[in-house]
Amino acid sequence: MTHLVDQLLGVPPVAAYLLIAALVFAETAVFLGFVLPGETAVLLGGVLASSGRLSLTWLLLLVVIAAVAGDTVGYEVGRHAGPRLLRSRPLRGHHQRIEGARDFLRRRGGSAVFLGRFTAFLRAVMPALAGLSRMPYPRFLVFNAAGGLVWGVGVALLGFSAGASYRKVEAALGRGSAILLGVLVVAALLVWQRRRRARRHETPSR
Repeated sequence: MTHLVDQLLGVPPVAAYLLIAALVFAETAVFLGFVLPGETAVLLGGVLASSGRLSLTWLLLLVVIAAVAGDTVGYEVGRHAGPRLLRSRPLRGHHQRIEGARDFLRRRGGSAVFLGRFTAFLRAVMPALAGLSRMPYPRFLVFNAAGGLVWGVGVALLGFSAGASYRKVEAALGRGSAILLGVLVVAALLVWQRRRRARRHETPSR
């Protein structure tokens, strides 16, 4: 992570724009959100904007476009790849969390797409799960665009406000994402277990 920080803070402005946009796009488009720090890149972009090295307006525009476009590609991959995607190597070790995310998506629909944007794991998998679940694309796009807008603008402005103190903000974002993801997964598993018990105790009417 330190290497990324040094590289991003040391590149020319045009390269910084391209690198930030590429990281945000790839985080969800090609399921590299587990290793590509898109959120950190946006945060650092805000830091660069606060120092005058980047335009805040252009940064916000590029981040939101990259976020929405990346989610759209992830949606299409999920819609066409189907179950093969869930058996891929990056997702193989996250079966329990994926099942929790799928249940959350089934129950919440569009709001799950919106909320998923704010945790690293769900940000990486939720678009593909929406495509896999055949959520209508217009509905997906509305919540995807809303999440990309709020997340992109919010994180960039946090970096802009934090300035040189971005490391503290980054750590707080990481803790908040982990807590939110844990709450969502636990809630989804509890609902799934309750429904399974209810079905088990149901007696078919004759």
